[in-house]
Amino acid sequence: MLRIIRDHARKHPGLIPQFFFICLGMGGATLYLIRLARGPHVTWNKTSNPEPWNQLSPTYQYKFVAVNTDYKNLKKEGPDF
Repeated sequence: MLRIIRDHARKHPGLIPQFFFICLGMGGATLYLIRLARGPHVTWNKTSNPEPWNQLSPTYQYKFVAVNTDYKNLKKEGPDF
């Protein structure tokens, strides 16, 4: 497969940037999926901790980018489970 890509790149040098940006996009998507899978709200082992989202503090920033929300000043609004 890599040999075919190399042969195409030699015959058509205009494809080199396309190969670069496709690999860059696939790498970024893979890293983002790994980040989502390792989040504190995801449970992979339901026997040891079936509800991990109950242990998060109210000041934890859930979103990747928080534009208007200041998570440092939030207070807990519910009971402890």
